[in-house]
Amino acid sequence: MGKFLLWAVIILAVLFVSRILNHQKAQARQAAARRQEDDSRLAAESMVRCAHCQIYMPRSEAYMSQGQTWCSAEHARLGLRK
Repeated sequence: MGKFLLWAVIILAVLFVSRILNHQKAQARQAAARRQEDDSRLAAESMVRCAHCQIYMPRSEAYMSQGQTWCSAEHARLGLRK
């Protein structure tokens, strides 16, 4: 009976320690996911407006010409809408 109780205590201790370690790993994963989400929010790109059709687009997709932002080379060629 003594051996059985010893093994039961050892098994319970191993299960308890593994649960604590898994909980800590899960918290670390959640914290990393939150940091990554915050970084992606901070990396949001600024929006600019086409001088011809007035639509908004990310700055990286805009066509820059004559000191204005355009959504395409065609709108840059047409110029400002009257």
